[in-house]
Amino acid sequence: MTAPFPTRKQEAWRYADLKSLQQVWSDLAEPHRIEIAEQQKSQQIWMPGGEDVEVRRAAILVGAGAELSLFALNTAAEYGRVELDVIMHEGARFEFTAANIGTADANLEVVTTVRHIEPSAVSRQTVRSVLGGKAVGTYMGKVEVARGAQLTDGEQSVKAILLDRGATANCKPELEIYADDVKCAHGASVGELDAAQLFYAQSRGLDPASARALLLQGFIAGLWDSVEDDAQRAAISTAATDALRRVA
Repeated sequence: MTAPFPTRKQEAWRYADLKSLQQVWSDLAEPHRIEIAEQQKSQQIWMPGGEDVEVRRAAILVGAGAELSLFALNTAAEYGRVELDVIMHEGARFEFTAANIGTADANLEVVTTVRHIEPSAVSRQTVRSVLGGKAVGTYMGKVEVARGAQLTDGEQSVKAILLDRGATANCKPELEIYADDVKCAHGASVGELDAAQLFYAQSRGLDPASARALLLQGFIAGLWDSVEDDAQRAAISTAATDALRRVA
């Protein structure tokens, strides 16, 4: 049975492009399930597929002592959404690194819920957005810490750069903590390219377009450094650079 189609009354879908979503909903109404067994280690890279509408939904279970590193590049021309619901068992580690890069009328979303249900698990989320034209970039992320999940360590880092006045960034990191011995932090910032840095780059001989591209590259530099496979690291870095060129 297909799950009910979302509405804007649901918080996780308040910024979604429901018209575009309708085109693909029948294929992804039920999230893809990913399970990392106890003490296992996995690394996954989600690359853009080149479609105008690209939505990836996953329900993830990270077993006791297991590790999952997930990298995602979200660059759909019309609507792109990466949606994760992650359950963390004792001593598990989850690292999520993503970039939204879009222009024109693109609507790009990263929506996550990370549930620490047992002690001593670690989660890290790093999301960067570069938005031009009338693009909308969204991060909505909740970290839930259950009453018995002592020694939880969770962080969210969200930053966005707006290249045009018509672009919009929505940032909503959220913590819901019921344990009393935890280390959790989140931060979000939205801004423009630094005029002084642009001036400096141009004073060193770069034309305005090259100076802008250089600063944008620096903004997302390092996101993919921990991708272990050299070919995959090169592929996602190249795809991100190509997306930045279209935006800049």
